[in-house]
Amino acid sequence: MAGSGAAHLNTSKLNLGVLRDYYRRSFLECIDKCKGSKALVWDDGLTGPFGLIAEASMLKEHHEVERMFRLQSSGLPTSQVQNIIFIVRPRLNLMETIAQCLLSEEVKGSHVRKEFYLLFVPRHSLLCEKKLKELGVYGSFSSVDAFNLGLIPFDSDLLSMEMDESYRECYLENDFTCMFFAAQSLMILQALYGTIPYISGKGDCAKQVVEMMRRMKIETGGVEPQITPQIDNLLILDRNVDLLTPLLSQLTYEGLIDEIFNIKNTNVKLPPEKFLTAEEKKNTKDEALTEPKKFILNSADELYAELRDKNFNAVGSIVSRKAKTITAEFDERHAAKTVGEMKQFVSKLPHLQAARSSLGIHTSIAELIKEVTDSDEFLDSLRCQQELTHGLETDKVNPYIEDCIARMEPLCKVLRLVCIQSLCNDGLKPKVLEYYKREIIQTYGFEHLVTLSNLEKTGFLRLHSTRFYQTIRKTLKLIVEEVNEQNPNDIAYVYSGYAPLSVRLAQYLARPGWRSITEVLNILPGPKVEEVQQIPMGLRKRRASVTSSQSSMGEQKLTLVFFLGGVTQAEVAALRFLAQQDDANSGVPQEYVVATTRIITGNSLMEELIEGAQRYHPDGGSVH
Repeated sequence: MAGSGAAHLNTSKLNLGVLRDYYRRSFLECIDKCKGSKALVWDDGLTGPFGLIAEASMLKEHHEVERMFRLQSSGLPTSQVQNIIFIVRPRLNLMETIAQCLLSEEVKGSHVRKEFYLLFVPRHSLLCEKKLKELGVYGSFSSVDAFNLGLIPFDSDLLSMEMDESYRECYLENDFTCMFFAAQSLMILQALYGTIPYISGKGDCAKQVVEMMRRMKIETGGVEPQITPQIDNLLILDRNVDLLTPLLSQLTYEGLIDEIFNIKNTNVKLPPEKFLTAEEKKNTKDEALTEPKKFILNSADELYAELRDKNFNAVGSIVSRKAKTITAEFDERHAAKTVGEMKQFVSKLPHLQAARSSLGIHTSIAELIKEVTDSDEFLDSLRCQQELTHGLETDKVNPYIEDCIARMEPLCKVLRLVCIQSLCNDGLKPKVLEYYKREIIQTYGFEHLVTLSNLEKTGFLRLHSTRFYQTIRKTLKLIVEEVNEQNPNDIAYVYSGYAPLSVRLAQYLARPGWRSITEVLNILPGPKVEEVQQIPMGLRKRRASVTSSQSSMGEQKLTLVFFLGGVTQAEVAALRFLAQQDDANSGVPQEYVVATTRIITGNSLMEELIEGAQRYHPDGGSVH
């Protein structure tokens, strides 16, 4: 499990360390029900999320957890513990693996009597329990329980439920279970941080979540949390309201790391050879060079916090400036003459060494990214995307997309481009759509008839209809021609000239309000949601006095933006950029915290809809 230093969670207006501690306490209560020594058997897909709320070292030191194993069909390693706790997602294939483990334990026999426990995350599953009964092992468990892990704090302003199939389940299979958990997570947030007075939303799922929250409130007897509200507004957006943004290539530093290398639970695995000195390369065995190097990416790293949301074209100059600063600070040791000056330098040394190490890492990561972004393949794809978003030649077969299919480029890439063209043209002409379908099926296989059907059902692909995209593009100023990537003045910098529609909606909600874009809201799919939640009278007075004293000090209003079906790192960067814009004419500035069912890239979103794709892979490789 990954470590989870939590100091960086407390740096925003909303202290997300409180939420992390809530989940940690609940989890420890679950495992502490088993008295005696324990072994935890982890479903691979849960080690990352749990690593962010409960470190392995803490479990071992304080909660009698002696061993931790990966769940695998080869069975459990020999262990003389009294309790074995399986911690798994409710998936049928995992039930078979658990059954194999239990049956192999029976065969082995042991002089220590073991108790077995099953902990489903985030919910019980009757289907899984039925499967365990069919496999004849359900009776082996002393108890079967569930732990509702909801919004996991990834950073001081970012929360994710990491539900890998949330888009597919909601928008393709009409399974709204994850919406129920989104509503439940929002209720937990309100219990910890106070009732959110104003809720806005757009989309069918947004409406469902708000209705579920209303029902949950009635079920608890309408009891309001007796806490002064810390969140002013909640904006809930369906991913279906803006399908175009996640398909485009993200151009921020963090977005590109995610697109190229796949960030999973704030961890990324990178090719090791870039991070070794010449001396280390000499002394390292060849097999060690094939093992990817793992890095934690969050705002605890000062340089990463500065780089993450920048357009990649601005990263080089920041890294270069940082290198000069660090060199100058190290050179101060030569100027230190007195004991006091030497002492002062030595006290700064750990911070300087950490900064130099971080600089080395990010220089290497930037070089890895540059190899990709300088390639013809990347630049040609980007050029094609930008032509399509500008509405150029979108109504006929695109020669670049045609070439990609002929070269058998990764299916995800081809589907992203075809869907971008469909969305920017308000659907494709029948001849063009048929041509693409035929070419894709002949090149990539007949099973992708189902993939194409999935894309049509979810609205990514469709036949041409009324020209709405042009209206949306012009009204919301989605295309910004003169974008400054070094010192941006508009959110469009995150895609070098395209402003994410989702973030524009958040921007307009804050100022001047959604009434100014009624026409666009009527065009976008799904209903508009507006709800006012009453705050208990005593808290209302306290909040009013807090708000008036805050506004005199220029305190920010806090909006929680919840993306149902996934959010990209570039959209998160755009919201962070909005929060930094302290315009003197704009009244009270905004601060944003982002929550989502899952952090996505265009590839991961396509993979959810590709039929026969290897789902549930922990490393999230691309589908070719």
